Amino acid sequence: MGIRDQNLETIAPTLATFSLSQTGGVDDLKDADIGKAVTLTANFTVGPCGSGSILLGKLVALTLTDADDGKRVATVQVGGVCRLPISSSYPVVGNRVVGGAGGTVRQAPALTGYDPAGGNIARGTVLEVNGTTDCTILLN
Repeated sequence: MGIRDQNLETIAPTLATFSLSQTGGVDDLKDADIGKAVTLTANFTVGPCGSGSILLGKLVALTLTDADDGKRVATVQVGGVCRLPISSSYPVVGNRVVGGAGGTVRQAPALTGYDPAGGNIARGTVLEVNGTTDCTILLN
């Protein structure tokens, strides 16, 4: 009997709701961003991760759709295990990540003297890397 595959993404995710950041009155997150990495942009407001940004979590849902009128909110997985798209420099199993371009994550830089108060901006523990496509992270 072989080892049974596990879907760790279904184990105890922690979800939170946030407002969407806007540029020129237009939401910075769209339906196509569901499943991507997001960062905190202001008080209880999220936007797509950019290069070197602090990872908040994974965008799992948006109220309304791009075509609907009204104020949208985002549901973000901020704890548990999730899969996120990656970009260069690709993460390594056991290491931590920071924001990459366009809602991706990338390998976190080594600790240096310019890290912010409170420590390095890296987050999570990489559990698996799927080539150059995505990785599974424990959001701890």
